Amino acid sequence: MRFSRKSSDEPGGGFGGGLGAGPASEKRALVGWVVAAVVIGVLVVCLILGWYWSREPDLVRLVPEPSAETSLIEGSTTSRTVHQLMSTLLNKPGGFLSNDILPPGVWLDNMPNWEFGVLVQIRDMTRAMRRDMARSQSQSSEDPSLAVAEPRFNFDNTSWALPASESEYRGGMEALADYIRRLERGDAEFYARADNLASWIGDVSTRLGSFSQRLSASVGRAEVTEQGRAYKRTPWLEIDDVFYEARGSAWALVHLLRAVEHDYADVLERKNALVSLQQIIRDLEATQRPMHSPMVFNGSGFGVLANHSLVMANYLSRANAALIDLRKLLEQG
Repeated sequence: MRFSRKSSDEPGGGFGGGLGAGPASEKRALVGWVVAAVVIGVLVVCLILGWYWSREPDLVRLVPEPSAETSLIEGSTTSRTVHQLMSTLLNKPGGFLSNDILPPGVWLDNMPNWEFGVLVQIRDMTRAMRRDMARSQSQSSEDPSLAVAEPRFNFDNTSWALPASESEYRGGMEALADYIRRLERGDAEFYARADNLASWIGDVSTRLGSFSQRLSASVGRAEVTEQGRAYKRTPWLEIDDVFYEARGSAWALVHLLRAVEHDYADVLERKNALVSLQQIIRDLEATQRPMHSPMVFNGSGFGVLANHSLVMANYLSRANAALIDLRKLLEQG
């Protein structure tokens, strides 16, 4: 009995039959290449978007000059600056990133920390306006619009739905805009007094003092406590977070202090404090110089590599020391 065997030269013959490059395998290979190309393309787009969205806004003039359409009165500049700072947070490239849950926003951390630094200064100023600047004395009623805006701005910055952070902040902006409209037509109040300004400066000084300590901890430092000596150092993965939060806070402060310089001009001149305020603004402007490094370096204090955190801490410490002196000037009779 004979068994016939196909020649290995015939189609499908031999042990390699059916394992070669047939139509099905070619199709699978093509699909694989297409999927790989799509994945690489998406990653490249996310990389470019992430770089673009991580660019910090420049220092700008946020409040328009008085004109026929815009009548700025005492308090207008400060109120409009707070409104524009929040608008910048929500409308900059990429929008508000702190609550993103999708790429590339969810992969970014520098910009969300920068946003939080700005947000903290907005919250502090709005609280000061509600608590002091829009009230003639401690027993007077608070402004109803500021009573709505202040808690809206204090909403969780990481909430992405039900409600989203952006919707709460826009509600706060609407309430603040209502206050501005009523203020400029004479139906709301803003009291540019020395004690009001000194109280807000005290809050700012506390923030800057905390930042100086946190930034200095990038190289580690020993603290004396009731329990003895404690050594504190910022974790390596958090160094850039602290740096960008401080940088965002300083960015917002430059604009707010410029507004204060305008609205409290009479008080500052009467207290011989105008030059001091202008020097504080110059020191904070120095914190916004462009970063010529792809990352935040953390060299030792006198090492070969730079330590960007210590440079930032230096500027903030100088500004804080001047703010303490400024507050004393304002509190003097």
